[in-house]
Amino acid sequence: MLHDADKFYESWPQTMRAMKERAPDIGRAFGGFFQALMKPGALESKQKELIALGIGVASRCEACIFAHVEKCLKAGATAEEIMEAAGVAVMMGGGPVYTYAPAVAAALEHFESAAAAHAAP
Repeated sequence: MLHDADKFYESWPQTMRAMKERAPDIGRAFGGFFQALMKPGALESKQKELIALGIGVASRCEACIFAHVEKCLKAGATAEEIMEAAGVAVMMGGGPVYTYAPAVAAALEHFESAAAAHAAP
């Protein structure tokens, strides 16, 4: 388990595109379901993304972790909020889940590095 965020973010769009080409109904069905449930309601999108991230960590789903860290950041979550959500998942899941917390840190490092590179003159 390497938690290679850079490799994930580089390959994920193509991976999902290939799946959607082979099985477009899956993408349409899941995409509509996702959009309907993740829009603001009683909970804001940021809260929903932090919950989704926690479930991804607790489920030990690396793709879920990487995808939802990105979505958390886009929804306005801070790195501290993201790591705290991961911590709650670890508390609920114990040692096996603890081994996936580094994937959250790797995803944050990916976006922090990208932001720093973009900001550099």
